Amino acid sequence: MCGIVGCTGIDDTRSFLLGGLKMLEYRGYDSAGIAMVTSKGLVSTKAIGHVKDLEAAAHRLPQRGTASIAHTRWATHGGVTEANAHPHFDTHRKIAVVHNGIVENHTALRTLLESEGTVFASETDTEVIAHLIAKLYSGDLCEAVRLAVREIRGTFGIAVIHADEPDVIIIARMGSPLVIGVGKGFHLVASDVPAVMGRTQNVVYLNDGEVAKLTPDEYQVFSLEKTPINPMVHSIDQKLESIERGSFAHYMLKEIFDQPRSLENTMRGRLKPETGDVVLGGPALTVEQILEIERILFVACGTSLHASMIGKYLIEEFVRIPAEAEHASEFRYRNPIVRRGRDLSLFISQSGETADTLAALREVKRKGGRAMGICNVVNSSIAREVESGIYTHAGIEIGVASTKAFTAQVTAIALFMLWVGRVRDLSSYVFSELIEELYRIPAKMEDILFNSVEPIKSIADELLNAKNMLYLGRGYNYPVALEGALKMKEISYIHAEGYPAAEMKHGPIALIDENMPVVVIAPKDRTYSKVLSNIQEIKARKGYIIAVTTEGNRELEKIVDRVIYVPPVMDPLQPLLTVVPLQLLAYYVAVGRGLSVDKPRNLAKSVTVE
Repeated sequence: MCGIVGCTGIDDTRSFLLGGLKMLEYRGYDSAGIAMVTSKGLVSTKAIGHVKDLEAAAHRLPQRGTASIAHTRWATHGGVTEANAHPHFDTHRKIAVVHNGIVENHTALRTLLESEGTVFASETDTEVIAHLIAKLYSGDLCEAVRLAVREIRGTFGIAVIHADEPDVIIIARMGSPLVIGVGKGFHLVASDVPAVMGRTQNVVYLNDGEVAKLTPDEYQVFSLEKTPINPMVHSIDQKLESIERGSFAHYMLKEIFDQPRSLENTMRGRLKPETGDVVLGGPALTVEQILEIERILFVACGTSLHASMIGKYLIEEFVRIPAEAEHASEFRYRNPIVRRGRDLSLFISQSGETADTLAALREVKRKGGRAMGICNVVNSSIAREVESGIYTHAGIEIGVASTKAFTAQVTAIALFMLWVGRVRDLSSYVFSELIEELYRIPAKMEDILFNSVEPIKSIADELLNAKNMLYLGRGYNYPVALEGALKMKEISYIHAEGYPAAEMKHGPIALIDENMPVVVIAPKDRTYSKVLSNIQEIKARKGYIIAVTTEGNRELEKIVDRVIYVPPVMDPLQPLLTVVPLQLLAYYVAVGRGLSVDKPRNLAKSVTVE
């Protein structure tokens, strides 16, 4: 989950590294550091906190390094201290290493190295890598790194420099993403594309088990067995402007407001109303294979799991196939049943690099199961390892708390359901009705964003001192309750829990009093009368109620404390609208509490370690 950036052949090295770290800070922001090879040897600086804290210290470094690496950390092994910040060095400070991942056998390696006289300066697993490379070094850094990573168990994306090979960066990958930025007279490395977009549009995605040597004039890629590899160069189709905040105070707010466009991008070219069809270029399933499916498994984590739960409801209601939504982190450890040809598993991840989801995918493949993916990042690990899949095309998401990723995933799942439904006898009337409603969703989102911000700001002001909150919903809006509670927890640090509304009576109702805000998602749908009863039960116990309901429903104004309205929409697509006020509510509570919205404590955007 840490961020790595490096360069060789760049004149304004220091500026590039700091800019790259800022682009990657969503991956970790406990501490940061830089190491450069210069005419004076290996120089470095580190700082606790955000990249801006490193920037204040980096003036001690020269502007140019011949080969340089930098890192922004999300702590795993060892506390947040300057000693534990990356880069890490060998005893003689000739070698510097930055690392994303976990060295699972670091204790055994550390014990071995200490028995040979090595003295460690940190508590981290990463420092083992630097000392191991130093032990194996005999004049060829690439060979030393190749031999070292063969001894490592776990996950890693590493970048290594050596004072005696001043133009060289060696990188290696196993489970943690690395991308090479290809230029004329320079080469770059980063954990993710945004860090290189300002310098080049041409990239190479490193695969697991590959090592690469970068110099200003060339890059070479090898397998761990030293076999040369000729990788494909990809062109980035996004512009730097697309990941800038513009006039928005935070990336999260920008991405909430991006949602109408991101949904249009997810649907573009895939809905064919003139022929009454859905065209998905990614899924490579024949009609016969679709008809063989007896169960669909959605496997994901966090926000993507909540989107998956909506997928379960969609599949079971309209396709009439049993479906399950599984926690990826639990799936692989319970010896899941995977039936060849009869089960279809969908792995959902915004980044396409989520470690638990990737491990679950590999477990399904090991058992011979059929695997598809839904992700946002082109050429990510999940995208490369599934048989087929759907890109959401939501655009880069920088805010740690996912917003447009959720609605894009729900939209992609709805398209998938329609695609399968056409083969599995979904009625033409329902099919057409759902397509027409999907087309109307972006405009309805615009309506919420235009009309609801000020009322939601006012409600947020009343929640600034809250300690706990409940979120309740039924049917398609139960996962939305979970997602709303997650957003509130992530960025406002208010303890919030989501429940099916009827489950409130089975325990949580004991918490209700005048100090417990309760958000109830209560659109005028087929469960409205049941949810209304739940609202009455809360009110009888003096709970403070915020209701999200359908425009024109004035009944709740007489019962609840505050009401947020959303446009009417078919029940199955309600989550695409009802989630938006909850995203805004969490955002404005966090802003009102003076918190770091885009970089909430202890979190990182892409969870690439278990």
